[in-house]
Amino acid sequence: MSSLGQFTTRRILRALLLTASLLLPPSVFAQTADRDLIETVAAGRFKSLTEPPCSYCSTQHRKGLIREDDRVIAWLRAAHNGGAVPLRHFLSGPRVVNDTYGLFFYDPDGGYVAAYRKDYGYEMHGWRNGVMVVRGRDGTLWSALTGIAFDGPKKGKKLKRIPSLVTDWGYWVMLHPESTAYDLFDGKTYATTPLTAQVSDEAQRTMGEVDPRLGPLANVLGVELVEATRAYPLDGLADRDCILDDVGDRRIAVLWYGPTRTAVALDCQLGDQTLTLYADDISPESAPFKDRETGTRWTPAGRAVDGPLRGKELNWVDGIQCRWYAWSAEYPETLLHDASN
Repeated sequence: MSSLGQFTTRRILRALLLTASLLLPPSVFAQTADRDLIETVAAGRFKSLTEPPCSYCSTQHRKGLIREDDRVIAWLRAAHNGGAVPLRHFLSGPRVVNDTYGLFFYDPDGGYVAAYRKDYGYEMHGWRNGVMVVRGRDGTLWSALTGIAFDGPKKGKKLKRIPSLVTDWGYWVMLHPESTAYDLFDGKTYATTPLTAQVSDEAQRTMGEVDPRLGPLANVLGVELVEATRAYPLDGLADRDCILDDVGDRRIAVLWYGPTRTAVALDCQLGDQTLTLYADDISPESAPFKDRETGTRWTPAGRAVDGPLRGKELNWVDGIQCRWYAWSAEYPETLLHDASN
C-alpha cells in the first residue's frame, strides 16, 4: 500500500463483511465482525514490561542516558507530583507497561500514549481500524486508545484514564525534577527502540476511509466529555496557545506548548471561581499560561506556581493527544472544534 489515501483492500473487506451481514443471522455477524477486522502481531514480537524498578527524574537525568528531546508520557496527579516514562527506553519496544503507577499503551501509528489506572497482564495484540489492540490476561480485547473492551469476558467495560500528557524529557525534568521515573541502571538493562513517525503496514491494512474533515495524520487533542467527544486541531497553533471552549455549563481550556508539542485539557473551574486562561508570551517557559482574574501563572500540568493562586491545581479533563485518523475511527460522531467560531 503506497499511501494513506489508498484503502482498496480495506474497502473490499468492508464490502465482503457487508454482504455477510445480509446473508448471516444478525447475531452471528455481530460476534464475528470485530474479530475479522483485526490484524494480530506475531507471538513474542512485543513483550510487555511489568513493574520496572523506580527512581526519580533528577537521579536518572544525571546519568545522561535520556536526551532532552526524548518524548515521555507524564502522569500528573500522584505522589512526588507524578512521574514520566521515556518512550524510547521503556515503551517503544514493549508497547505496554503494567505498573503500579499506571497502565501505559504506546501506539506509534495512532500517535498517542494512553495512560490508565494501574492494572496488570496486558500485552500488545494487534490492530483494528488502524488502532492498537491490547489483550488482557483473561483474553478480553481492548482498544488502546479508548480503553473500551470490544470482545471477550469484559466486553463493554472501560479502563479509567489517569491525568497525563506527552512532552519532552528535558521540559518535564525542569518542571518536576522530584517526580518519579524508572531506573535505567547503567543503561544496558533495557534496550532502546527508536521512535517512528510512519504508519505501519499492519495498521494501514486495517484502516478504513478516514473522516475527511481533517487529514489522516493531523495532530489533535481528543477530549471525552459527558456531553460528547471533541477533537481540537493542534497543527498550526502558535508556540503558546490556549483554546477556551464552553461545553454545556462548563468551561475548559486546551493548552498548547509548541516547543515541546504538549497539549492538555483542563477544567477552568476552581472552587466557585471560573478562570479565564490565556497564553502569555512573556511568562517563563515553566509557566507559560496565566488567568485574567488573578494574574496567576500556570504550568501545562495545571499547577499554579506564581501569583495569588500559587499551590492550586486545576482538574484535568479526560483527553489524549493523537492522530486524527485514530480518534475519528474510534469516535466517528466526534465534534470538531472550529477555531473561527
